[in-house]
Amino acid sequence: MVEVILLERVEKLGQMGQVVKVRPGFARNYLLPQKKALRATKENLAYFEKQRSQLEAQNLARRSEAEHVAKKLDGIAVVVIRQAGESGQLYGSVTARDIAEGVTAAGFTVGRGQVVLDKAIKTLGLYQLRLVLHPEVSVQITANVAQSAEEAEMQAKGVDPIKLAQEAAAREAAAAAASGEQAEGGAPP
Repeated sequence: MVEVILLERVEKLGQMGQVVKVRPGFARNYLLPQKKALRATKENLAYFEKQRSQLEAQNLARRSEAEHVAKKLDGIAVVVIRQAGESGQLYGSVTARDIAEGVTAAGFTVGRGQVVLDKAIKTLGLYQLRLVLHPEVSVQITANVAQSAEEAEMQAKGVDPIKLAQEAAAREAAAAAASGEQAEGGAPP
């Protein structure tokens, strides 16, 4: 384990200024290159204490900006058009990059690392997702995964287009069976 000083709040790890123990790979590959932490040496501790007020001011400015954007973004719905089978199973899946592109198309600059996907999106439907705009600010958005813009509108209104298509197919099959019985029963032997 390696000790590092956090330069900003890191979810599930700690607050700014805390000295925490992490695995060497996590520090080397993520925290240090992203400038989220410094190795916990005497020199770096002294440097951090000198820079603490400046770092806190920068963090506060970024947080207030993120809160301002969060007010505009809260509750936004992103439509993602994908091909799918008759059961609603997608050919592939919707990724964080797809969601980030949809939010960017809506007028907000968001990176794929800011999109939190709890599980892969592999079927059509509406999904509640979280965007992390700042380590202390996150916002809920809705991802509307559909085969077409019309289906997306139907899903947004609460109508399930797959169920409608299945019911229509069942009605057509019943009508075809009924007309087939009439054709057989109506002819004299």
